[in-house]
Amino acid sequence: MFKAFILGLQFLTRLPINIAIEFDKKILSKTPIFFSTIGIIIGTIAASIYYLLNLLNGDIAALGAVFTLIVITGGLHMDGLSDTCDGFFSSRTKERVLEIMKDSRAGSFGVISIVFDILFKYVLLKSMTIEAAIPALILSCAIGRTMIAMLLSFGKSARPGGMGEIFMSKNSKLYFAVTLLILIIIGVIISKYAFLIALFAAIIFSLMFMKYSYKIIGGVTGDVYGANCELSEIVALTVFLVLMK
Repeated sequence: MFKAFILGLQFLTRLPINIAIEFDKKILSKTPIFFSTIGIIIGTIAASIYYLLNLLNGDIAALGAVFTLIVITGGLHMDGLSDTCDGFFSSRTKERVLEIMKDSRAGSFGVISIVFDILFKYVLLKSMTIEAAIPALILSCAIGRTMIAMLLSFGKSARPGGMGEIFMSKNSKLYFAVTLLILIIIGVIISKYAFLIALFAAIIFSLMFMKYSYKIIGGVTGDVYGANCELSEIVALTVFLVLMK
């Protein structure tokens, strides 16, 4: 399990973890167990930067936190969001949409989605008090990664042999249950009912997004996982802001 945790960190983040681990499907398929934990680590780092920069200015703190999320993840999920938007809004056939999503070049919808993703997070964070923003940052990052595990567990791959499929296994539902339990325990301790409402909203959104993906491409892909992670973070942050108000 230690190898699965480290490999999960190496895959989902750009943290300098110089431990050589074989990129093996058997190990990779276990990494979803730690997705909520990895999300908490990512969120905690961003929240720490937010706290320090808030000593200067709330706007700078919000921008710094969003920038930190991009640096830590290497824009991994934003890239998925960009590719997904380019494909989904192209109004093409399923086969052509999948080709567009696989193309490394960013189209207009992809660029627009990244801009709005960053703006949404910045505006949401700058609208919160520091007492609300710190737990919201930590838990929204954890919720986003847990939603990836959920789609891995209950979704069908639209591209056989794709990157997303290598995380799937016969135990995916069990791994999702474990990472969800970890998230719920930590989330309730940190933010009680506000967390539960944010988690419920993210689950409903993710199921709707998965259904929409099925309609467009007949399943889900690695890009869809990334897109859902980013959008689930925004959903969770929005809930935290609304409850704070």
